[in-house]
Amino acid sequence: MQEEEEFIQQLLDPKTQNEAFQQLLLAYQKPLYNHIRNIVLNHDDTDDVLQNTFIKVFQNLKNFKGQSKLFSWMYRIAANEALSFLNQKAKKGGVSSETLQNKTIDNLKSDSYFDGNEIQIKLQKAIVTLPEKQQLVFKMKYFEELKYEQISEILGTSVGALKASYHHAVKKIEAFVMNN
Repeated sequence: MQEEEEFIQQLLDPKTQNEAFQQLLLAYQKPLYNHIRNIVLNHDDTDDVLQNTFIKVFQNLKNFKGQSKLFSWMYRIAANEALSFLNQKAKKGGVSSETLQNKTIDNLKSDSYFDGNEIQIKLQKAIVTLPEKQQLVFKMKYFEELKYEQISEILGTSVGALKASYHHAVKKIEAFVMNN
């Protein structure tokens, strides 16, 4: 992609906006899909959240201050959209977020887009037991292989705190896997 500031100007200019947004979609659709899928787990829900994410990005581009990278800003929007979606879905179903996620994990085997095995399902069940922030940190580090610096920019947390959070998450997951 071009220099980020120049690209953002193209996104904001009505003359170049459509073409620039198409470039944005091409560049970020897959990584944002994966990021959201790691949070909501279900393919159809992921598509809905991804669409909402791009709508929010488009609507809020004029408010982007450039204090972080565009990538980080979009990831933050995607994470917030995914978490809000899960909370709303749990609320509508009259269950907790953890119960909803466990139901979704139980349905993963029938999801044609899921190619994991029993170990992957056990790992997902272990992840659900973590506090929300530890879940995010673990998924971003383990599944998406983001660097702590990137996660720090996305979540607005220090690298040291992220390392501690990841370490605690790994220990809890190990304990869950050993005991279940």
